Amino acid sequence: MDLQLKDKTALVTGATAGIGLAIARTLAREGAAVVVTGRDRARLDRAVASIVAAVPGTRVTPVVADLSDAAGAAAVTDAVPDVDILVNNLGYYEGKPFAEISDADWMRMFDVNVMSGVRLARHYFPRLLDKDWGRVVFVSSEVGAFTPPDMIHYGVSKSAQLAVARGLAELTRGTGVTVNSVLPAATRSDDIVEYLRQTAPRPGMSDAEIEAHFFATYRPSSLIARMIDADEVAAMVALLASPLGAATNGAAVRVEGGSYRSIL
Repeated sequence: MDLQLKDKTALVTGATAGIGLAIARTLAREGAAVVVTGRDRARLDRAVASIVAAVPGTRVTPVVADLSDAAGAAAVTDAVPDVDILVNNLGYYEGKPFAEISDADWMRMFDVNVMSGVRLARHYFPRLLDKDWGRVVFVSSEVGAFTPPDMIHYGVSKSAQLAVARGLAELTRGTGVTVNSVLPAATRSDDIVEYLRQTAPRPGMSDAEIEAHFFATYRPSSLIARMIDADEVAAMVALLASPLGAATNGAAVRVEGGSYRSIL
């Protein structure tokens, strides 16, 4: 399927690995020029090389920036003043008992997971409205719809992303701009595999056994009973980012393997 993204420019934050890298690579395959951000120059260079290797001749612009503060956001918008597609993917998670989550923990979680996207949208969103076409996608999480007791600050940050996205979508009425969120479940990466190892009930379990235990114990409602692949999330984001996704606006789109037992 041609997603009609040729000559579009897409900015993907947190694109040095995992979901962000998969999104950038998928958009590049569909013909978009991609701008990728990351804090570490070496990791960013490796990400760019992997995208170019997968899509020879593609246009990739790396921007080194720490988007946890306003200066980082300004560095990105100064380097790339206009885009057609903004994918707010940057985010992190951590497990911590509620009573041990400090004010600093809360503020960093919000600065990285919420304010990074807010600051970029504050710059790009009015420009998209002015030209009457654009896409904004927030990569939230399944925990945006339910708050896990072992990482409450993370769950709240992901719920906040849903609220920001829906609020922005309300401002697009009658335009060619859409704003949506994507809610992945646990997505396969080195970090999530290490996190799942902490849930193992006994030593010596293989990663496959640990994954099966996690879904049997913590996500028994999952219909696919496995982790999501980053490319599966990227495919949904690419559709929402394309002209073919024009009828989906203000939505929280699930890519979570059917964990939610709801028809809506």
